[in-house]
Amino acid sequence: MKKLTYILLITFFGVSCTSKTIYKKPDNLISEEKMIDIWTDIYLARGARTVQTKDLKNNINYLPLVFEKYNIDSAQLSESNRYYTSKIDDYQKMFEAVKKRLEDEKKKYLPKTDSLIDINRDKIK
Repeated sequence: MKKLTYILLITFFGVSCTSKTIYKKPDNLISEEKMIDIWTDIYLARGARTVQTKDLKNNINYLPLVFEKYNIDSAQLSESNRYYTSKIDDYQKMFEAVKKRLEDEKKKYLPKTDSLIDINRDKIK
């Protein structure tokens, strides 16, 4: 009987903690593919904020450029993001695609080998 009670309690808490709320689809919903593009650029913009420019400027906020590029505003992004977060499986797939794109971009710009490691190997030989 105790086992049955524990199973019922765990099941009750598991079901009650799961969100089944799917928000109403906003009129100006951004497509999933465009959201992936936007989030990729947002991560790049946030990362670039710490990089010093040729003019020796740093801590520049590039997010307005992302909004301009996609012709959206923060309210539209927020509404679309809230809608997609209510569909967590789709949202997770979107961010897996963002992660893959960022990893692909990283591979483009980072050297395939570390030149210091190559120099040290040459010295050892």
